[in-house]
Amino acid sequence: MGYVLFTVLEVVLKKIAIIGAGVTGVTTAYQLLKIGYIVHVFEKERYVAMETSFANGGQISVCNSEVWTSWKTVFQGMKWIFQKDAPLLFNPMPSVHKLSWILEFLGNIPNHKNNTILTAKMAIESRKELKKILKSENLNIDLKEKGILNLSNSQENFQHGIKVSKWLKEAGLERETLNKQDIKKIEPSINTDGFCGGFYTKSDMSGDIHLFTKQLAEKCAQRGAKFHFTTNVFQILKKNKKIKITFSNENKNLIENFDGVVICAGVNSKHFSSLLGDRINIYPVKGYSITINLDDKLSQTSAPEISLLDDGLKIVSSRLGKKRFRIAGTAEFNGYNKDIRMDRIEPLVKWCRNVFPKVSTEKVIPWTGLRPMTPSMMPKIGKSNIPGVFYNTGHGHLGWTLSAISSKIIAEKILRSDNFKID
Repeated sequence: MGYVLFTVLEVVLKKIAIIGAGVTGVTTAYQLLKIGYIVHVFEKERYVAMETSFANGGQISVCNSEVWTSWKTVFQGMKWIFQKDAPLLFNPMPSVHKLSWILEFLGNIPNHKNNTILTAKMAIESRKELKKILKSENLNIDLKEKGILNLSNSQENFQHGIKVSKWLKEAGLERETLNKQDIKKIEPSINTDGFCGGFYTKSDMSGDIHLFTKQLAEKCAQRGAKFHFTTNVFQILKKNKKIKITFSNENKNLIENFDGVVICAGVNSKHFSSLLGDRINIYPVKGYSITINLDDKLSQTSAPEISLLDDGLKIVSSRLGKKRFRIAGTAEFNGYNKDIRMDRIEPLVKWCRNVFPKVSTEKVIPWTGLRPMTPSMMPKIGKSNIPGVFYNTGHGHLGWTLSAISSKIIAEKILRSDNFKID
């Protein structure tokens, strides 16, 4: 108790900058504010959570902790390379960034099992921390604590899922193996014709990541956090024992000094790490989603209440309140391009029509975002070689799932960093 009181008093006047106001940046701001730091958040968009945290699949999914670093992923990518609507689409156009990322990805294949288990352990703790945040801050985010169903569309995927279940059990997660009849009992609205079995993780959850980030940002602002929107940070320097940040806002170039900075900038984190002389190899992996407006009663009663994950097609879905159904998925390696391609949206619409044929797809809102992927598929949470600089980024397809614990970890690292070692 004495140590906690001392450290809280010690950091009261310490000022931290956070680059990025997505789910990771906002949860980091929240954890730092709780300790006692003064927090400024810099965001190039006009509001929080306007990029990758805007309209993802909506899952808090420990069951989806398997990292992608496997030969199975490589062979699937090669098989689908000329298939425009493939679940995994790889643009063969080379670049130095892409080639370096691929080589490091291949080098991490031997760590496939260990990194999956480590990710699952982190996700379990993150889910606990997220529940604490939701309860203490009384956030209303269309949360459903009804679990997640993993669906297998082939015996090969089903057998692979059994192997992954053993790894997840090592991490402390229990999930139930199901046949088609079991799936129907848990989610009666589903058309099981294309599936041979699956798995059920009762402890997982779903909700609206945009609502979560927006409401938590409001709580942060009430605690004193200052948000700088429509702001571009173009220089970060360590000077005179301070972190000097140069940024533009409303056509004005401004400079402000901080005691530390946390990079939570998603796919732009690679750029900021380069400015600082660090190397974080993050590649943008595009994902798509559709939000279906459930305007008629038949669609509302025919859409699932359980969150789903189709392992074969790499598609997830979540029910967001009474009148929205979110379907997301696919992975596209195509640089920083954020164009919405209808040949990538159509498979999501088709999946809804096949699996939930009574749900109307008349009103569909498409979206795309770039997942920040490291070659190991493990997030970068820790210190730079530069005192006062920290990273909380590279969460890939598990941004929301891991954000609560990664923000707590980085806040504790900052607190224990010996006064940033600036003096």
